[in-house]
Order: sequence, then structure tokens, then C-alpha cells
Amino acid sequence: MFDNFFTLDISAEVIASLIVMMILAVIAIAIGYKAKRQDPLKKPKGLFLIAEIGVKFFDNLSQELVGPGLPYFGGIIMGIGSYLFMTMLFGMTGLPSPAASMAIPLSLGLTTFLLIHLTSARFTKLAYFKRYVDPIPVLLPVNLLSMWAPLLSLTLRIFGNVIAGWTILTIVEVALKDLAAIITSLIPFINHPFYLEVLIVPLPRAILSLYFDIFSSFIQTSVFILLTLIFIGQEIPEQYSINTLERRS
Repeated sequence: MFDNFFTLDISAEVIASLIVMMILAVIAIAIGYKAKRQDPLKKPKGLFLIAEIGVKFFDNLSQELVGPGLPYFGGIIMGIGSYLFMTMLFGMTGLPSPAASMAIPLSLGLTTFLLIHLTSARFTKLAYFKRYVDPIPVLLPVNLLSMWAPLLSLTLRIFGNVIAGWTILTIVEVALKDLAAIITSLIPFINHPFYLEVLIVPLPRAILSLYFDIFSSFIQTSVFILLTLIFIGQEIPEQYSINTLERRS
């Protein structure tokens, strides 16, 4: 009865996700240690310089799209973006990409979903619930359904792109291996298709991997971050926007 009580059925994608988080944690600890020992009068360099550039970029992006109402939100977005980008790049190691499991994109989409509604509730207080009965109360069911649109959009966007890339790479690899087998059958002195596979499979797969694993990862991470910031920025009242504060000053 209790044979499988302590057995954990963890998928390879979840393990890969844990590896990515461990790598990010080690990098964050190293940067934090470096920051404590950094001389403020000296120009930063190396990993600390990259981290400083990243922090400034995400802070400026957050201020531009969200506003000063959430002054430290750039750090949250930087963490989410770094995790998502490394997650989508992880497939280049030959191990399963964490994003190939629906649980990972769903978790990221759910994070954005919660940030959207928590931000709205924080700034609008009880008026938050008014959004579900605007413009007329009869639209309550429609508004309750539409509130899930960002979650579905962000989740399926990431998952669909990862699965599409993996599918195309697999199809190309199988096709090239079949081509190597056909050529081997036509050439008597080649004993095994493996020798041709080594010649014709790696280059096309590497070229496609550059797009699906690097370029596409960058694009999808950028889109996810921008949509997250835009969605959250829309929930902050106008009086907290940069333009309004500038006019008052």
C-alpha cells in the first residue's frame, strides 16, 4: 500500500527547470557577493557590469511602460525574463527544454496573471470588482471569461513556439537520417548510414537550432516581457503615470 508513497514522479522538463533555477541562483549569489565588495569609485567590469546594464535596462523599461507606481518592478521582470530565456535555450544542451512541458509556460502565464490582478486590486481597492460589471451588470459572465485571455495567450504562445521548433527540428533530423540510409543502400562500400549521418545531419540541425533555440528564444522572451509590462501598466490608474506626475511637478 505504501510502496510508492515516497516515490516522486518528476518529469525531465521539471528537472531541467530546477537546473535552470539553480544556475540563476548561483549567478545571483555571485553578483550579490561581487556587489558587496565593489568599490563605488571604480568602473564595474565582467559579470557585475553585465548585471548592472541589465538592471538599468529593465528598470528603465518598467518605468516607461508601467510607471513610477511600481518602482522596483524592473527586478521582477528581469528575473522572469532571465528564467524564460534560459529555459528556452536549455534545449541546446540536448536535454529536454523545460518550456516543452505545459506546466512551465502555464506557471509563467499564471505569474503574469496574478501580477495583473494584484496590481489592479492594490491601486483601485474595492473598485477592482467594478470592472466585472462594466458597462452593465449583465456582462458579468463575459467579463469573467475575458479575464483569462492574457493567461491563455501568454501560456500558449510560449508552449506553441517551443513545440513547433522541436517538431521541425525532429522532422528535419529524421528526414536527413532517412536520406543517409537511402544513399547508403545505393553505395556498396558504405557499411552503415551512421557515417553519412555524421556528415549531413549536424549542419542543417545547427542552422535551424540557431533560429529556434537562440533567435526565437530572444523574440519570445521579449514579447512575453513587453506584454506583461503592458498588461500591468494598463491596471495602474492615470494619476500614477509618468506624464501626470510630470505635469503636477
